[in-house]
Amino acid sequence: MSARPPYAWERSYPAGTQWNARLDTTTLPDMLDGCIAQYGERPAIEYRDREISYRALGTLCDAAAAALLDLGLSHETLGLYLPNTPHHPLTLFGAARIGARVVQLSPLDSERELAFKLEDTGARVLVTTNRPALLEMARRLVAAGRLDRLIVGDDSRWGPSGIGCERIDESDDCLDFDRLLQWARVPPQWPTVARDDVVLLQFTGGTTGHPRAAMLTHANLTAAVASYRAWARGQTMLSPGRERVICVLPLFHIYALSAVLLRHFADGNEVLLRERFDVETALSDIEIKRATLFPGVPTMWIALMSRPDIAQRDFSSLRACASGGAPLPPQLAQQFQQTTGLTLRNGYGMTETAPAGTNMAQPDPVRPGSIGLPLPGIVLEVVDVNDPRRLLGPGQVGELRIMGANVMKGYWNRPEENEKAFVDGFFLTGDIGMMDQDGYFFLVDRKKDMLICGGYNVYPQVIEDAVYEHPDVAEVIVVGVPDAYRGEAAKVFIKLRPGSGPLTLEALRAFLADKLGRHEMPTALEIRAELPRTAVGKHSRRALAAELSSREEVPMSMGAAVAGPGRAGPAGRQP
Repeated sequence: MSARPPYAWERSYPAGTQWNARLDTTTLPDMLDGCIAQYGERPAIEYRDREISYRALGTLCDAAAAALLDLGLSHETLGLYLPNTPHHPLTLFGAARIGARVVQLSPLDSERELAFKLEDTGARVLVTTNRPALLEMARRLVAAGRLDRLIVGDDSRWGPSGIGCERIDESDDCLDFDRLLQWARVPPQWPTVARDDVVLLQFTGGTTGHPRAAMLTHANLTAAVASYRAWARGQTMLSPGRERVICVLPLFHIYALSAVLLRHFADGNEVLLRERFDVETALSDIEIKRATLFPGVPTMWIALMSRPDIAQRDFSSLRACASGGAPLPPQLAQQFQQTTGLTLRNGYGMTETAPAGTNMAQPDPVRPGSIGLPLPGIVLEVVDVNDPRRLLGPGQVGELRIMGANVMKGYWNRPEENEKAFVDGFFLTGDIGMMDQDGYFFLVDRKKDMLICGGYNVYPQVIEDAVYEHPDVAEVIVVGVPDAYRGEAAKVFIKLRPGSGPLTLEALRAFLADKLGRHEMPTALEIRAELPRTAVGKHSRRALAAELSSREEVPMSMGAAVAGPGRAGPAGRQP
């Protein structure tokens, strides 16, 4: 990269920030060890009004590593089926310490999705908690032969939650995680772990809608963290070891895991870990606990701005707010700034980029529609959609391709897709955009028909495949339509089989309850005598999109700009 002429975005970089800043990569255990050495007694996590220092967290992580090592999980794949709880980071770092791979599973996933992900990654051991819904699903997976063993953490270990958790009955296929931690003994030497070892299998969607796991290495994750830190440090936005960061985003999502938890652990900041978003809790964290940073998704800002007394609330502790995971309505950003005096800034990234990509500079004025400038060490280019080796100039629209130490190693068990996904060292994002003369990037379309519903990536074909299982359905097309709260939602168009009775949205959702996650559930249904087709006879989502657009029911899945890292916000195609 150093031999190349300056990139256009370097001219727009804020004073004190360098695109070619040195980005050191390491392993997650070494990163945590560095945090403990520098910030040992500082609080790392505050959860249910209890603080866990970096030193105490390190001790728990080592105990988890020793327990997992005793179970023979070194360099194996371990499933994480967890909500936001301290059990998550201690398991992640514990697994990383012994060279294990972690596959994150979403509590929103259906049983069928969970079974697929376990089989695809080869994970036979699952870490979860004794929350009823999670433990019940985990037990079903064991009974179905999808798992050999459960490791169950006691949710009450971290204080009362108000949830009636189940008793952990230990057996050959069910172990009490906290008892394992209590009796674990650190070995004289840990297994060898290299920076290029895969530590995280993070699922994202495929071109057909079927999920695939991005192989993220220790180096990928720590490179993303280093890029975020270099960006913030150059602009003197943050004070390492002094910030208090609200984390209500789910840790099973790459945005929260990398851009929030790992990134702020690396700076010795305190993460206010919350189980879910709640307006009153968020306001309490800001006004009483004096949180300084709040990364969120548009639905959170909508909920906050909907409070009748929001103009009277105290936001003075906040130094920065970020929005990602879904398009940020301009009117919402304007309302937030007028109400709080703070600017909601967005960026872009993907699960495959861990999820670093672009960000908006401060105090640069917000450029409507822009996803910002490439972060330090990351090259983003626009290429011809039909020839990804032909570079396009400023103002020309094409496919975005990205390169950097944060870009994944490839897709797990997908050699053919890997050949198509990479060209000349660049990862082809599948997103359509452009760069202006100043190096700012804009998204103008999506190459794939993915929807973003409440910050989660949803794939029409996954929904269509599930709907097709209904005995009365002959044909189905799913498109995205605007949703006042989630930003985007799935609308289902169905042609019924001859002789079928009426089908309501409520009945359809009930049928899909065990086949789709809550974030994938359609919110609208339209029965039609015929569905549009292309000239070669394929179903045409685009024809439906044009029709909806003409009647002002604009489908967001067919060309809306996506703001947010990861599209996972600071981005990602995940869960």
